[in-house]
Amino acid sequence: MKFGVVIFPGSNCEHDCYYVIQSVLGKAVEYIWHQDTSVKGFDAIILPGGFAYGDYLRTGALARFSPVMTAIADYAKKGGVVFGICNGFQILTEAGLLPGALLRNVGLKYLCKFEYLRTETTDTPFTNLMTKGQLLRIPIGHGDGNFFADADTLKRIEDNGQVVFRYADANGQITPDANPNGSLNNIAGIVNEQRNVMGMMPHPDRSSEEILGSADGKLIFESMVNALVLIDGILTQHGLTEAEYEKIVNILKREPNLTELGIFSVMWSEHCSYKSSRVHLRRLPTKGPAVLQGPGENAGIIDIGDGLAVAFKIESHNHPSFIEPFQGAATGVGGILRDIFTMGARPIAAMNSLRFGPLHKPQNKHILEGVVGGIAFYGNCFGVPTVGGEIYFAGCYSQNPLVNAFALGIFEKDKIFYGRATGVGNPVIYVGAKTGRDGIHGATMASAGFGEDAGAKRPNVQIGDPFMEKLLLEACLEAMHKGLIVGIQDMGAAGLTCSSCEMGARAGTGIELDLDAVPQREAHMTAYEIMLSESQERMLLVAEKDKEKELVEVFHKWGLDAVRVGRVTDDGLLRVRQHGKLVAELPNRALADEAPLYHRPVLPPKSILSSRLDDFTFLDGCEPAFIETFLSETEDWNQLLKLAVSSPNLASRQWVWQQYDHMVQSNTMLGPGSDAAVVRVKGTKKALAMTLDGPGYRVARNPREGAKLAVAEACRNIVCSGGLPMAATNCLNFGNPEHPEVMWQFSEVVDGMTEACDFLGTPITGGNVSFYNETFGGDIYPTPVLGMVGLIEDISFATPSSFRDTGDSILLVEPVHRRVGKVNLDDERALQNLVAFAIRDGLVKSAHDTSEGGLAVALAECCYSNLRRGAIGAAVEIPSHLEIRKDLFGEVSTRVLLSTTTATTLRKRAEDAGLNAYELGKVGSKRLIFNYEGIHVIDIAIEELESSWGQGLPKLLS
Repeated sequence: MKFGVVIFPGSNCEHDCYYVIQSVLGKAVEYIWHQDTSVKGFDAIILPGGFAYGDYLRTGALARFSPVMTAIADYAKKGGVVFGICNGFQILTEAGLLPGALLRNVGLKYLCKFEYLRTETTDTPFTNLMTKGQLLRIPIGHGDGNFFADADTLKRIEDNGQVVFRYADANGQITPDANPNGSLNNIAGIVNEQRNVMGMMPHPDRSSEEILGSADGKLIFESMVNALVLIDGILTQHGLTEAEYEKIVNILKREPNLTELGIFSVMWSEHCSYKSSRVHLRRLPTKGPAVLQGPGENAGIIDIGDGLAVAFKIESHNHPSFIEPFQGAATGVGGILRDIFTMGARPIAAMNSLRFGPLHKPQNKHILEGVVGGIAFYGNCFGVPTVGGEIYFAGCYSQNPLVNAFALGIFEKDKIFYGRATGVGNPVIYVGAKTGRDGIHGATMASAGFGEDAGAKRPNVQIGDPFMEKLLLEACLEAMHKGLIVGIQDMGAAGLTCSSCEMGARAGTGIELDLDAVPQREAHMTAYEIMLSESQERMLLVAEKDKEKELVEVFHKWGLDAVRVGRVTDDGLLRVRQHGKLVAELPNRALADEAPLYHRPVLPPKSILSSRLDDFTFLDGCEPAFIETFLSETEDWNQLLKLAVSSPNLASRQWVWQQYDHMVQSNTMLGPGSDAAVVRVKGTKKALAMTLDGPGYRVARNPREGAKLAVAEACRNIVCSGGLPMAATNCLNFGNPEHPEVMWQFSEVVDGMTEACDFLGTPITGGNVSFYNETFGGDIYPTPVLGMVGLIEDISFATPSSFRDTGDSILLVEPVHRRVGKVNLDDERALQNLVAFAIRDGLVKSAHDTSEGGLAVALAECCYSNLRRGAIGAAVEIPSHLEIRKDLFGEVSTRVLLSTTTATTLRKRAEDAGLNAYELGKVGSKRLIFNYEGIHVIDIAIEELESSWGQGLPKLLS
């Protein structure tokens, strides 16, 4: 906090003000020379009393032409605090910063004596520590203190409550005898309409210590300090910087009120505005032949032929899931489902990508169980199958779990709905659940890291009701089918604020809201609370005037509120009224599109140390003793394989996905545990494949290469399941963007993702950026998650990852040159093309991508029991390249295991494509047998191995 005291030629009280600020209040203060042209860096400016050059012409008349006054006028216009004392008051009136003028005292004599002032208003930065009517004893010392204004100006000052102090007697009575200089209405001090500029004739700087006869003047300076602390605290509470606040003031040409500040704060939060990421996200490829809708709407949309389209999206709910795991995860599912059916699509599948800290810490167990419970509760009640996903464990997620929710829906491509408020005069209609106080500042919370106050943010987490959401889905789809909706937007992050201003901004229109009409489940909610509430299961609609009644009837049929809360206007403003008063008036485009765009510093880390886990990333979430055991010398490879498959990052997720209804809607062909989930498209021969992939450890080691690996693996999983990759959505989870190393990671990831998506033909249709994933200053791994969607043209192409029949040959297909932690995109495309065409030619019975845990773990996964068969064994020869541990468990990129009855044909195709294809052995028996350089290294019953795999996670949770 720093004060500035202006020095004019001839002034003589600047030292008094400087002394009070520095010595009495203990605050930083500097002098400002009258010829300075900038006052940047000051939190408050004081124009002191005394005389100024030229006062013999007219008090303050020449001083107001000083260069510094131009800077002060601009500073005041932006909301800066300015205080003029005596001659400083006179200069402010001459400069037009305060109304009225100061004339000679009524007795035409200079007066120096103590006077009583009655406090008239306390809602200013200068009087906030006082009570209305409080008397202050402060001296005057002037000859030109007679305040004057014309009748209209005086009435306006009085009506606006701009009079701060009046001269009074010792009993607080306003009398002519108590008016020493003859001021109109006994006025001793006033403020401007914005209340950030004050002038007064008495000298509080001369009465700030008891030793001087009175310390009442100190209250004014202390009020200024308190106001500056409050302003700073309010900005911090709202996640805004001083520069952002100045930009808001510039846009409005005035200071925002608290409701307006709250609206700006959520719309300009990192979560809603992407102010740190937009400059990088522009580099991502977003267009393609199948893309009908890219970034900028509630969900991306692709064309799958036959007049059908698919809407899909991924979003994060990381911060809420740490504070309140069950509700945080549940409402994350609810939000992503609304994003899908807001576009007009019926959700037919959901997935999730989860990250937790190691399970030997009780808190991480609690978070995992709560998150899984929340996902199961919401998805199961709503009736959408949770068909797949991923879970990883690592130390960096202990205090900051990641919960990324994905959903996909299908509809006719000529029936897409958009979040646009078109048609001036059209009614704006609120539908769904009532508004409560839950979730206020949820978007702001998601735009900050965690510290010791994390628990205090629990009220920022929303409460979900999946039963209400199911009703909302059916009502919305019925209204859409009947052609009753012009525009529709989910009330997600930032609630009513975001939905209204974004709909207006997209359409170039304004929206006028009447908050008295908003259905509320709590009494006496303020405009601030209603506009920022993130209560769940709510939508904002725009309908044509003549269809409003029919639209309302549809929602009432489903037992839902449907209330007209506003109308579309032509002025581009978000205008909000409550109790008949205008409580906010803001430009929609400024809220939605004009948040600051930050080019934050980008700096690579000084060094990235090598790690012995680079070949075995699945060990990253294990306890140190486990890692040492796995890496130690051993001859018992059976035991080592059992150890690997029971480790946190490789163990069966059955404990999790059995809690999810993954079969509802009767479309699931390949569900949890497959390389990609596959759901059929009813009424066609088609199916859709979808997968989530996010190799956090790999990205932390090399962000650009790790991002390319994420794209490549996602595409490979689609191909192995029988699909052709079409497009992707991404959820980019990173640490604090104010850390240059984090922004370097982010930039590198975007470039790696761009290169791979361009090369493999998978544009990004939308997604989410989640920054500030840090706790106590520690950032998580950079964790980009890819949600890839592919088309299976004929359901007969759907391919399982598990072996099918005894006697089938097992092939390992890979590039000639092996890579760990990196991908060659030419090799990747060659491999994917080989597998895709082989599946379509009927040459492949199963296909499984090898990733975490390497070849040995992938072979074991192919043998486990599934819905279509019991456990089945295999006998293979492991190719020798490095050393046994790496050849068994090393995580080589771009590899696929195939089972087939046409091994010779596939090997020839691989050779023609420049790939290696090893015929490892045969499917059969009840044991898994590995030979290595002619030696039996593993020989274990599949049931024993599957038991270790299946019990891994339950044991960790017990």
